[in-house]
Amino acid sequence: MSRSTEPTPSPEFTPGDLRALDAVTGRVVAARKARAAADAAELRALADAMALATRRRSTLGSVDSRQSDLPVREIAAELAAAMRASDRSVQARLGDAADLVARFSSSVRALEVGDIDRGHLAAIAEAGGRIDDEQARAAFEGAALGVCRRETPGRARPILRMLAQRFDPTTPQERHDAAAAGRRAWVIDGEDGIADLTLRGSAVIIHGAFDRATQIAQSIIEARKAEVDDADGSSPVARDTRSLNHVRADVLADLLLTGHATASESAATTPEAEAIVARVHITIPAATIGGGGAAGELAGHGPLDPRTARHLAATARAWTRLHTDPSGCVLAVDQYRPPSRLRKLLAARDEHCRFPGCRQPVWRCDIDHTIDHALGGATEVCNLAHLCRRHHVLKHHTAWTVRQKPGGILEWTSPTGRVHPDIPTRVLAFTATAPPEARPEAPPPF
Repeated sequence: MSRSTEPTPSPEFTPGDLRALDAVTGRVVAARKARAAADAAELRALADAMALATRRRSTLGSVDSRQSDLPVREIAAELAAAMRASDRSVQARLGDAADLVARFSSSVRALEVGDIDRGHLAAIAEAGGRIDDEQARAAFEGAALGVCRRETPGRARPILRMLAQRFDPTTPQERHDAAAAGRRAWVIDGEDGIADLTLRGSAVIIHGAFDRATQIAQSIIEARKAEVDDADGSSPVARDTRSLNHVRADVLADLLLTGHATASESAATTPEAEAIVARVHITIPAATIGGGGAAGELAGHGPLDPRTARHLAATARAWTRLHTDPSGCVLAVDQYRPPSRLRKLLAARDEHCRFPGCRQPVWRCDIDHTIDHALGGATEVCNLAHLCRRHHVLKHHTAWTVRQKPGGILEWTSPTGRVHPDIPTRVLAFTATAPPEARPEAPPPF
């Protein structure tokens, strides 16, 4: 017997509850800014401690490496004892703090005033740390801060990776080839008979493998639900209570050990899983297909090296040509064997759920009418957007509201009246960059 899963609408806020929510939200924001300022103060203190250790080390003269390290170890031990932390970890943090303060000073200042969080600073350093040219790195940092002031660290990371490759004088192919030389797999033993298997390789392969395992796991979960629904009650049905994470991990282990996935912890094989194909969303500049050196983009990850991009373009069953304006906003699509022009355009524009901070990919989202179709909302790109089920329900059954502005921007308004714009990833990445004359040229996407 099927049961309705339609959620009960959230009750309307009373004026008192709304004031209470507004006050507690303000307190959380103030606490976040205070924590960011404290993080910046700690970074500067650690950087000063590293500078002191460097000055002390310079007075030692010519000594072996173990002796030259003593001033740093001595100061790290002092700090670690006061912080109740490991002196080895504190020593590593001294070097990291000195690097951040010296190479990303604007980002540390933004952290100081609460414009960004520590997670944003880590994302900026991770993406821009490889840029050795000081002017290029400074230009990247300015563009990166524009992104981080609007986005969560998780959403910002793939955008920052794309920005970094635009500003870095080193070509995308050279960077990928150097990184690919480090591909490997390793095991980390844990406690209670558990271990971690980590695989490092091409982002396309890793994302594709993860997506295929997710699809197989979801099909297994759906199949077990059907078995329970079909049971007539005359005989007990074995309950498989594994979560998606559990099933996905079991699927990956089965595929590696036996070459096929199993439906349950002790069940027979599922040959239908062989028909499941991995999905990745890739954007490739037209010039790259013709042999150019600009990077492609793997949605949710960042840059894709030109050689892999060309190979995928050559072997894809279907492709979509994007027409964008100078900001990167998708205006139209021209497709080869298209199933639906409008769906393709929306998928290219949105890439993920359009609630601020959400990263659910479009193929796990619903296409929602911003103005309800029943209320006269048009089925057009300017009134449609992808929302995951969680945020689709939030939009329709709570006091949150949303309106769509030009350029695919969704403007969300919270129950307390705070406005949170969500800008399409591609537009945000393009508008955050410096003017073309101030950065290395990169062919525009098609």
